[in-house]
Amino acid sequence: MIDLQQIQTVKNRFEIIGNSPLLNRAIEMAMKVASTDITVLILGESGVGKEAFSKIIHSLSKRKHNTFIAVNSGAIPSGTIDSELFGHEKGSFTSAVDARKGYFETANNGTIFLDEIGELPLETQSRLLRVLENGEFLKVGSSKVLKTDVRVVAATNRDLLKRAEKGKFREDLYYRLSSVTLKIPALRERKEDIPLLFMKFASDFSDKYRVPPIELAPGADGLIQAYPWPGNIRQLRNVVEQISILESERMITANILAQYLPPVEQPKLDIAPMPGAASSLNEREILYKFLFEIKQEVGELKTMMYNLVSTLQGRPTNDYRKLLGPGDPAGAYPPMADEFVPHEEVDDEPLRQRVQKEPLSLQDQEKEMIKKALAKYFGKRKPAAAELGISERTLYRKIKEFNLEELQ
Repeated sequence: MIDLQQIQTVKNRFEIIGNSPLLNRAIEMAMKVASTDITVLILGESGVGKEAFSKIIHSLSKRKHNTFIAVNSGAIPSGTIDSELFGHEKGSFTSAVDARKGYFETANNGTIFLDEIGELPLETQSRLLRVLENGEFLKVGSSKVLKTDVRVVAATNRDLLKRAEKGKFREDLYYRLSSVTLKIPALRERKEDIPLLFMKFASDFSDKYRVPPIELAPGADGLIQAYPWPGNIRQLRNVVEQISILESERMITANILAQYLPPVEQPKLDIAPMPGAASSLNEREILYKFLFEIKQEVGELKTMMYNLVSTLQGRPTNDYRKLLGPGDPAGAYPPMADEFVPHEEVDDEPLRQRVQKEPLSLQDQEKEMIKKALAKYFGKRKPAAAELGISERTLYRKIKEFNLEELQ
């Protein structure tokens, strides 16, 4: 039976930060399978630290004194991947001036970690399946069968069964690889660990760049935990590094932190969730995502209304602002509709009468402008949206809202 003290020892050895039950469970599983020679498939989003778990498995196995090789399958060109993994004979292709051992021959009696296994070409998948089944392989350009005794630990952030349905991954290889499946939780699934990781990275970059460590002010800790972190630990580390270098203030408030957190549509979930993990974002995550979307929508609406009022008044921008009074202090947008009152110093009776005759409903004006834009471009949304100064997605939603589908 593996206890928490043993798990903590492994964490310290491999510099794994956190006390989440999901994280502890993943480490416990890695420790249990390490003593066997069973093939392990590690599942997890990009940036969760899958390679660290492959090292745990190797270092606690009977192969720990032999070679460990980590291979990024997606980073090797498809034309050379077979040569890299299985080796080649001299003259087997143009640049093969000498014979070369591949990783499976080099790592005999050791462990190979194949990251991004879902990116392997189908032909290479067939060669890998043969190695897993009977330990045999052929060098490129050779007919001599070689033997190897290598433990394979693979990892992916893809749904391999879906790729198998599309003919991009061998189903038999999937079942051969997934003798044991080890799922690494995403950072948003272990929120309690985020402040600990922040402090660890802040300390690391303080030493590296010889600056005082940054700290989270009250309120910022809630924001950093609410953010979904689609890039996981790698993204968090990059954000802490940027703040450590660029900010002169060492106490990081929520406003400062928000400047370094890009808006996200939704987290990248290409694999099944961890057992016991929340099936959806919690309330704070939903609110955070909603605020980002509202910010974008408000900007688009302001731009649209600016174009709308300017067009209806038939005036250049400068004249329009003089007639309707001062608008946004920054000069970026006109005043809102309920502030559209002619300035007392302006004497333009024809314009005043025309403004009074215009419908006061912003919704009606907005609908009319959308109709005009669609008519101008024969129902094509993309140029109409550009004309209105809004996104095509927003225009599509407005068309639905105003029942203008027949104009497309």
